[in-house]
Amino acid sequence: MERIARALERISPPDADAPDFSQADAFLWHVSPDRLQPVPNVNRVDVDLLIGIDRARDTLHANTKQFAQGNAANNALLWGSRGMGKSSLVKAIHAATLAEKLPLKLVEVQREDLPSIGRLLTHLRASTERFVLFCDDLSFSHDDQHYKSLKAVLDGGIEGRPDNVIFYATSNRRHLMPRDMIENERSTSINPSEAVEEKVSLSDRFGLWLGFHPCTQDEYLDMIRGYCKAYGVKTDDAEMVAEAIEWQQTRGSRSGRVAWQYFTDLAGRKGVTL
Repeated sequence: MERIARALERISPPDADAPDFSQADAFLWHVSPDRLQPVPNVNRVDVDLLIGIDRARDTLHANTKQFAQGNAANNALLWGSRGMGKSSLVKAIHAATLAEKLPLKLVEVQREDLPSIGRLLTHLRASTERFVLFCDDLSFSHDDQHYKSLKAVLDGGIEGRPDNVIFYATSNRRHLMPRDMIENERSTSINPSEAVEEKVSLSDRFGLWLGFHPCTQDEYLDMIRGYCKAYGVKTDDAEMVAEAIEWQQTRGSRSGRVAWQYFTDLAGRKGVTL
């Protein structure tokens, strides 16, 4: 009987206690069982080190600030080139908002846990705190139906999105789905236009679309110079420029992520701990 009781508890655990949001400013949402894990130290960079994305930075900062102040704000989709600081910007703006003495919690949810988002919102709705719900690298494949769980949360449903919750997502795709998936709907559906509308309607529910595009070589080098200054790495500028250009050529791309990877190598060679 005791073994059966333990097995039943594993299958259907008791309801979790109400989350204690005073433990941290950031949380991770987990399922099986449902719980919010506090994150005392968020992995992020200072907003001033994010170079070449000034318009997106200012727009997202203003939107987040007005939300933290209790005013209306839009859900935001940060889309575009890989490695250009989309997720870093969300975390940096959260830190900048806290630095302005505005209370705001960041809750990260994984894409595969989107079907549980209704249960998460039940916890958040009951709190007096204000939350940025964050999903990194949000995209959907051909047979993925998770996007339907998100549509009603963003804009729709009887309950709708709680007033104290806003949703930020990053993606390499503007419409969150591959182009061939949309084209396939056009070619196989009875009513092609209706099928396409159903697929792209999710991205339409984000009030803010912030595009991130490949950086120029000058911006790439300025990123590295900013890292050197912030972490106290002293180097000859001409030597650094030559090495950084060679580094990005071997990678076949130029982005903030590549700049950080080169800087990490440079700091290691200089004996600087990051």
